[in-house]
Amino acid sequence: MTTSIINSQKLGDDLSDPNLKLKDIIKSLPRECFQQNRRKAWTQALLSVFMVGLGYFFLAISPWFLLPLAWIFTGTALTGFFVIGHDCGHRSFAKRRWVNDLVGHIFMMPLIYPFHSWRIKHNYHHTHTNKLDEDNAWHPIRTHVFANWTFLQQFAFEGFMRKRLWWVGSIGHWAVVHFDWRKFKTKDQSSVKLSVAVVVVFAAIAFPLLIATTGIWGFVKFWLLPWMVYHFWMSTFTIVHHTAADVPFAAANKWNEALAQLFGTIHCDYPHWVEILCHDINVHVPHHISTAIPSYNLRLAYSSIKENWQPYLHDECQFSWSLMKQITDQCQLYKTDVGYKSFKEYYAEQ
Repeated sequence: MTTSIINSQKLGDDLSDPNLKLKDIIKSLPRECFQQNRRKAWTQALLSVFMVGLGYFFLAISPWFLLPLAWIFTGTALTGFFVIGHDCGHRSFAKRRWVNDLVGHIFMMPLIYPFHSWRIKHNYHHTHTNKLDEDNAWHPIRTHVFANWTFLQQFAFEGFMRKRLWWVGSIGHWAVVHFDWRKFKTKDQSSVKLSVAVVVVFAAIAFPLLIATTGIWGFVKFWLLPWMVYHFWMSTFTIVHHTAADVPFAAANKWNEALAQLFGTIHCDYPHWVEILCHDINVHVPHHISTAIPSYNLRLAYSSIKENWQPYLHDECQFSWSLMKQITDQCQLYKTDVGYKSFKEYYAEQ
């Protein structure tokens, strides 16, 4: 049985079904999925360091016409840095918290991403995946919210979707959400301040040194453009993980945690070299079943989930321009208890 033959309305009704429990899915997974392996964790970390170093070597020696390829490779390798920090944020990289915090800060520092502020917000996303008004990752804009926006806000959002600018979305999220500690609970503010201070100090030292030694072009060449490629993948992974025309976002009283993580999380296959550099982060369903699963065990866990819970899984997809076109054309606005609508459909109803 596949998602394509599940009646979407019935699935929507089942979002409040108390019989499906996340703990039951977790119990069905092999115990090996949760076992941390120090050698595998540090091998991944060293692989990312080597690949990023290789990328910068290519940037340094490449003629101008090969620079785009070098930027793509280096930015994708830097996304691997984020995935190492991602495991640290979920405490699945190492058993000791201080090791997770130290490694997380080191690997997210070149991305100018405050580790603790990202960790706290991201864990909240896992707790409220695809829940209306709560999920703080890539949530849909509801029709009644859009209707109450100013003309300029509506114009900007329509342009963002119609011009397929999803790939800069994570930059806005990074800038708006992660540097203001006042947006966090009092108990978390000291940790957030520490992480913000780490990346500010890093930028204050590294950026002037880079500009002094390589000029403004060197800053653009060695940091800005690889960083933009990293955000392309961040934005793409985030939107693809939880967005499809038939993936529901439910209000709290209709939300079922297990279904939100199973059907509301989408497995997407990317080119093999991307999967290697990004440490299988797009084998994403098991990560939403349990954040305790290290990235090197995600494929093992996904095999088990497919074997035991296939009827509840969304169809797999493959990354392509046509996939992103489909998402940005179909999933533009969201109507509560109905689903996604395009701008064309929305205006036809007005």
